[in-house]
Amino acid sequence: MLDWIFPGLEWRDPWAFLALVLVPVVFRLAMRSPGSVTTASLGQIVAAPVCGKVRWLWVPGGIMALAVAALVIALAGPRTGDETSQVRREGIAIVLVIDRSGSMDARDFVEGDYSVSRLDALKKVIGEFIKGGEVGGGRPNDLIGIVAFGTFADSISPLTLDHDNLIAILDSLQVAREQSEASTAMGEGLGLAVERLRLLEESNPMGRVRSKVVILLSDGVNNAGDVDPMRAADLAATHDIHVYAIAAGTTGLVPIPVPTLDGRMQLMRQYMEVDEKTLSAMAQRTGGRFFHAGNAEELMKTYREIDHLEKSEINEIRYVNYREHYSTLVVLALVLMTVATVLDATFFRRLP
Repeated sequence: MLDWIFPGLEWRDPWAFLALVLVPVVFRLAMRSPGSVTTASLGQIVAAPVCGKVRWLWVPGGIMALAVAALVIALAGPRTGDETSQVRREGIAIVLVIDRSGSMDARDFVEGDYSVSRLDALKKVIGEFIKGGEVGGGRPNDLIGIVAFGTFADSISPLTLDHDNLIAILDSLQVAREQSEASTAMGEGLGLAVERLRLLEESNPMGRVRSKVVILLSDGVNNAGDVDPMRAADLAATHDIHVYAIAAGTTGLVPIPVPTLDGRMQLMRQYMEVDEKTLSAMAQRTGGRFFHAGNAEELMKTYREIDHLEKSEINEIRYVNYREHYSTLVVLALVLMTVATVLDATFFRRLP
């Protein structure tokens, strides 16, 4: 009815419109019978011209009826709402623990028509895990850090919401070429990740996190470091940190680049072993899950499933502030009543 004046108009008490049945009653009462005049002959009345005022005697009653209609509409509570919302987000703290030992240069993963290293395939999948793509919708609300390990573990990125910079750091990660750095210390990697998440518990400047997660990927057997993998898993369980452990590749002969005497790289098949048993036990000890990704497609599927398992919580609370418009209608009704009363008592006054 009044939407053209107040866009988005709604009614607080629409049942009040039932009172509109009073409008014709008020109009009828306002059109009361005129007074009587004594005359000697009816012919004089019939012959008398009709005065212009007589034709407009309904005006005061009509105005009064409009005033009642305005009051009824005001009673229905016309209002428009200004909707605002407040979003509360509880992210997840995730440390990606990445094996960069020499075996991660194996070329048994295929993208399109080309074989790529296990590490390059992993970096692409992690990029989509963080920013969104085939793996999932991305992790914009999560604190994410990266720990890489070969013979030693190193925190290459702290827990951060700056995911663009995080991916840039990830892209620069390379397989360890030096023999002294190319072993596999998965216990050291997990231990350092647990330490980063433990420090987050003590001082969390980024706000509350819903859960703490480690996603550890390795393609070998723990053969370096001073921290036993199961000891690191016990430490993670103590701090309520879930470990998702991923065994990449397969046990057996796989092609891997090997330097030749003339300085070139040549693919040669070498035997490699993946310690699925230890990785599975680490995940089980912390209440996480174990996955085996034998190729690039299975690796993507694994991170997609983890993306579904660990979701950030987003709660949206909506508030609506209403602007009431009944006062305008009340003022209009009072003005109309005043006009009707004045006209009835002056210009349209009738004989008693």
